[in-house]
Amino acid sequence: MAALDAPWPAAVAVSGGGDSLALMFLLADWARATGREPPIVLTVDHGLHPHSRRHAQKVREWADETGLKADVLRWRDAKPQSDVEAAARSARYRLLGARCRKQGIAALYTGHTLDDQAETFLLRLARGSGLDGLSSIRPVAPLPVPAMQSVQLLRPLLGFRREALRRYLAERGQEWLEDEMNADPRFARVRIRRAMVLLEQAGLTGERIADAARHLGRAREALEVATAAVLERACRPAGKGFGLDKAALVSAPRELALRALAAVLMSVSGQSYRPRFERLERLFDTIREGSLGGGATLHGCKISLERLPKGGKGSVRILIAAEPGRKPRATTS
Repeated sequence: MAALDAPWPAAVAVSGGGDSLALMFLLADWARATGREPPIVLTVDHGLHPHSRRHAQKVREWADETGLKADVLRWRDAKPQSDVEAAARSARYRLLGARCRKQGIAALYTGHTLDDQAETFLLRLARGSGLDGLSSIRPVAPLPVPAMQSVQLLRPLLGFRREALRRYLAERGQEWLEDEMNADPRFARVRIRRAMVLLEQAGLTGERIADAARHLGRAREALEVATAAVLERACRPAGKGFGLDKAALVSAPRELALRALAAVLMSVSGQSYRPRFERLERLFDTIREGSLGGGATLHGCKISLERLPKGGKGSVRILIAAEPGRKPRATTS
């Protein structure tokens, strides 16, 4: 955990399941051994099954027994009828991030494991994700919520299997909770988890899949460095948005150009996720082919062309600003 070089004091997200509970004990022991302030335990009562409040209370009791302060955060919004997994994940991060910011905590630890890494890879593969999606879960990343990205998300257990963490808890004589949602076949992750049993038997182990995700993660990092170089060369502030030198953008390798364009769109709109890939490619091709015409909109942005006076940097630049009538989201706290 020290290798993550995280800011401290920190919070740990605990659902009561074996992974996050093991992390709570590991962090508490590490903090004591190194003379650090104990982590704050945050648990979310999502209200998605009848026992969610009791589970949250159980986490608080276990934290109290360990000498840790625990806060229960409640998701009080109306619950969605579809895509429940994504909505619940988004709500958790919003609640956790808001509490961290309120208490001046810069680091949030979560109990994602090697199994989560492998499952996420397969889920994204099934959805047709590209390299970034398949590089899966990063050990350290900003909280994926606009206006809360100053909070760092840390996942120190990505090298551990679930069964190892449960053995650790059993050796401590510690019970844990099993979320009913983890057995509900309506959820894609549950179906992937069941399919992984057959994949393991065929030799496609969780370790092999997680290795592939790490390899792609390194490729992603290299592409991000190269994309930054393209932006340094091509991008300048322009009014309340940015201007991209068209010649510099379209002459870059296609993958880098698409990444640079997406990065500017995200910066202007304040969105924490990229635009859909097919729409991004369509916009880039329109720019490259000179058929943008009166402009376009994408990802909450207005995209237009400006022909620069003679002697300006490049003859044409792409202006990207917030779409009229839409207020850009803040991306920093």
